[in-house]
Amino acid sequence: MNYQAPAQHLKDRVILITGAGQGIGATAAKAFAAQGATVILLGRKQSKLEEVYDEIEAAGHPQPAIFPVDLAKANQAEFTALAEAIYAQLGRLDGILHNAARFDNLSPLEIQNAEQFNGMLRVNLIAPFLLTKACFPLLKRSPDASVVFTSTTAAHHPAAFWGAHAISKSAAETMAKIWSEEIGLLPNLRMNTVIPGAIQTPQRKKSHPGELAENRPEIDAIMPLYLYLMGQDSAGVNGEIFEALKP
Repeated sequence: MNYQAPAQHLKDRVILITGAGQGIGATAAKAFAAQGATVILLGRKQSKLEEVYDEIEAAGHPQPAIFPVDLAKANQAEFTALAEAIYAQLGRLDGILHNAARFDNLSPLEIQNAEQFNGMLRVNLIAPFLLTKACFPLLKRSPDASVVFTSTTAAHHPAAFWGAHAISKSAAETMAKIWSEEIGLLPNLRMNTVIPGAIQTPQRKKSHPGELAENRPEIDAIMPLYLYLMGQDSAGVNGEIFEALKP
């Protein structure tokens, strides 16, 4: 996408990013903060979140917030408490980027076990559902709110050996579509999905270990799409699936 975000087009917005400690999540957090947003960094490893926090602060952007959460273990009550903490500390929520993902390895379904299957469903599908549900009252209060799900090419175009990861992400795409239709009468809230494509991410290194990273675009190449979907310019765009880089 050739979208050029206007300067400070996310000013005064509060945006929650899951998987914010590395990869797309960390890059998006810094990009949103550079456009004036107060970002909430959510992830499993506090040390990684603190690194992103320090970069944002050093750049002079709005002070972020950190919420260490293990999405594989958190339940509805914990997500509700998280939403309440966001309201108490920041007073609003204008967007969520569901970017956290669990990917173990490429393997046939025949050998994937229950722990792997349940773990990927928990992180890739159930946690985004519970977190969105908990934050729904805050999102509905926002004058312009956006929820973006990061999916994967293997979920949208199913392929052998992607197993529970692709299945869980495909289900998340369906969930986002259903939710987008259910909120169709709310002009201030939208939900869309992004499929990043083959870019230089930690997950790509795991799934394609023999690939030369320099042959793939860097994460910054897809940030215009995320900035577009999180800002006012995408108002009215709802229930769409965007392939940032065509396979």
